[in-house]
Amino acid sequence: MKHVVVLTGAGISAESGLGTFRDKGGLWARYDPMTLATPEAFARDPALVQAFYDARRRNLLDAAPNAAHAALVRLDKELADRGGRLTLVTQNVDDLHERAGSRSVLHMHGELLKARCLACRAVSPWRADITPVDRCPVCGVGGLRPHVVWFGEMPLGMDAIEAALADADLFVAIGTSGSVYPAAGFVAAARRHGARTCELNLEPSDTAGLFEERHHGPATAVVPTWVEATLAG
Repeated sequence: MKHVVVLTGAGISAESGLGTFRDKGGLWARYDPMTLATPEAFARDPALVQAFYDARRRNLLDAAPNAAHAALVRLDKELADRGGRLTLVTQNVDDLHERAGSRSVLHMHGELLKARCLACRAVSPWRADITPVDRCPVCGVGGLRPHVVWFGEMPLGMDAIEAALADADLFVAIGTSGSVYPAAGFVAAARRHGARTCELNLEPSDTAGLFEERHHGPATAVVPTWVEATLAG
């Protein structure tokens, strides 16, 4: 096993206290994403959108990585020691993978602790609330938005992700609903290129039938157990 591609979704961070989106009681059950997570919503009411992401940013700063994040760090290190590699792709905008020790993470939906300039499009680290008077650290012009991918926008890093899927020996999806494309199509793409596939999720996802191996339960239980078995196998 030379190349493992792991896709993570909100389910891996749920036990760290961060809300999921599409589960019962998730964020999109309580809020209308069309009023909070589209370019049109931001143009119509930037203060409302900023307030939503400011609250999520503050929540993230109070959170900590859990055992599932730590298990993926172990997988990465031990694969590298054996001459293999891990490509870690996440739909999450949190930084819990990095705080756990993951060295390289492809954030296809952006990063909450970064801000993007509306003028020059530069992306800068940002841990505070974003206010109307804030200016871009790069060009000095006012006008910042969260560095997150909204509905109707193209996910980031797709060329690198598609190349990784084409090269993978094993594709693993962790804590993701399997209902949002293009991420929901990764398992089919990996299978077309001959990779084995595995789902680790609280319950079967919308694409569970496409995975050859499936383990269901809380991420802090199933991910460390699966990593242990994989490295021993």
